[in-house]
Amino acid sequence: MTTKPALKIVLCSPRGFCAGVVRAIDTVERALAIHGAPVYVRHEIVHNKYVVDSLKTKGAIFVEELAEIPDNTTAPVVFSAHGVPKSVPEDARQRNFFSLDATCPLVTKVHREAAIHFKRGREILLIGHSHHPEVVGTVGQLPPGAVQLIETAEDAQTFQPKDPNNLAFVTQTTLSIDDTAEIVAVLKERFPNINGPHKEDICYATTNRQLAVKKVAPVVDALIVVGAPNSSNSQRLREVAEREGCKVSVLAQRASDLDWSMFEGIESLGITAGASAPEVIVEEIMDAFAQRYTLHVETVSAAEENEFFPLPRSLRPEAAA
Repeated sequence: MTTKPALKIVLCSPRGFCAGVVRAIDTVERALAIHGAPVYVRHEIVHNKYVVDSLKTKGAIFVEELAEIPDNTTAPVVFSAHGVPKSVPEDARQRNFFSLDATCPLVTKVHREAAIHFKRGREILLIGHSHHPEVVGTVGQLPPGAVQLIETAEDAQTFQPKDPNNLAFVTQTTLSIDDTAEIVAVLKERFPNINGPHKEDICYATTNRQLAVKKVAPVVDALIVVGAPNSSNSQRLREVAEREGCKVSVLAQRASDLDWSMFEGIESLGITAGASAPEVIVEEIMDAFAQRYTLHVETVSAAEENEFFPLPRSLRPEAAA
């Protein structure tokens, strides 16, 4: 019998679901439990195929636009964790839909910040990635042209304001801490009077998961980020691992995605998961490695998390009383 080679697995902590994702998934599941199927969900509730597929089996129907939902439905319509432009709830109201907003409260906080800056007459810069649903939702809080998107430090360097003394910035919640810090530094150097958030817009979960990867990436031969290709926070984790010197850093949705040739000869492996990736897939990937290696598992922790966000009011137990 061949002896399996030893492999040290270093689990990043925290990893996986954040409070905003738990709230969004619970919103759909609770709506299904109270109202029965179907429950319509505009856009993937969170960017994870496993989560979306499991909700589909329970009776959730995912659509990209409200136009795909029948006019006469009495089924709940849920807005995803990423947030939506103001026009979407307005459209839902005009069509008499029963809508439930599963927007992460930390994204809602950015929406409020942008609205306050607009009210004060400031030109608003949004640091983020174009076409990401969170960015689309934040830009859509205000009239066209009120928000300028800044994607890179180069954008920050070349941007020409209407009034350099009347500027404000907000950021997408799932960005790389380092990339954002670089962009903010450029903006502050060029426009010393720019107004920023009182507290960093990048959410606690994104920050904590990146800090854990920063600790683990330099001491392992390879690192796997469990997450979807369209998940911004998961992609940033892979980039952070690469930047910290990890030679092999890969994003995987399932164990079946792994290219085993990339892990030949490794003696240590880091594993983390994006904020929308369930722990069951971390376990699935560890099981796949356990078939090939004798595992020695340890955990490296960067922060404790105990955040909790309550469900939308109409889904809370007291609403049913």
